[in-house]
Amino acid sequence: MTLTSSNTLRNHWWWRPGWSVGRRFYTWHLTWEGQDDVHRLAAEYRDALAPFAGELTLIPDRWLHLTMQGIGFVGDVAERDVRAIADAASERLASVPAFDVQTGPHVLAPEAILLPVQPAGSVAEVRDAIRGAIGDVRDAVPENATGFRPHVSVAYSASDGPGAPVEEALGAREFTPAMARVTNADLIVIHRDNKMYEWETFASVPLGQAAFSGRGPRADP
Repeated sequence: MTLTSSNTLRNHWWWRPGWSVGRRFYTWHLTWEGQDDVHRLAAEYRDALAPFAGELTLIPDRWLHLTMQGIGFVGDVAERDVRAIADAASERLASVPAFDVQTGPHVLAPEAILLPVQPAGSVAEVRDAIRGAIGDVRDAVPENATGFRPHVSVAYSASDGPGAPVEEALGAREFTPAMARVTNADLIVIHRDNKMYEWETFASVPLGQAAFSGRGPRADP
């Protein structure tokens, strides 16, 4: 499925079912720590979008991410299951080698400015392994198996309005797509209390290896 540009923007920060201030969610993301070229490109977009700072939430380098696959809310999923999923993902991702991706050029979606990530198939292979790991531990795997469109958001819409001014501002600039090396997938505990996706890392699972590290704080007994 291809990402296509939108003519209108709508506020991204409405509360989706199950979410509220204080709730935390187990999910898998690719994050971009140490990926200088991705940070370079994101900074260029933040500069171009600075005039819209009241209408858009600009994402700092620390919180750039590629959404992969949710597990469930803290309190709804036992931590022992989450740890077992991390173990199963470590086994499955041991056979998936690290790979390079390109991010960009941008697409203006209704709720965000997105940088599509290619090759999508390589990212989908990681997601498929993670979905398999969840299925190894739990009866059902949440979220759709199909329709996955890997991307990095550089800004979220913070209000409703026309997309044309944003698209025109971006069209006046030249952006060189960024390259990055994907070496691990991160299991994180995320929240959106501050109109930003912020998280703590629960486990960082390397690709092409049989071990993982970086377990975070305990969430339940």
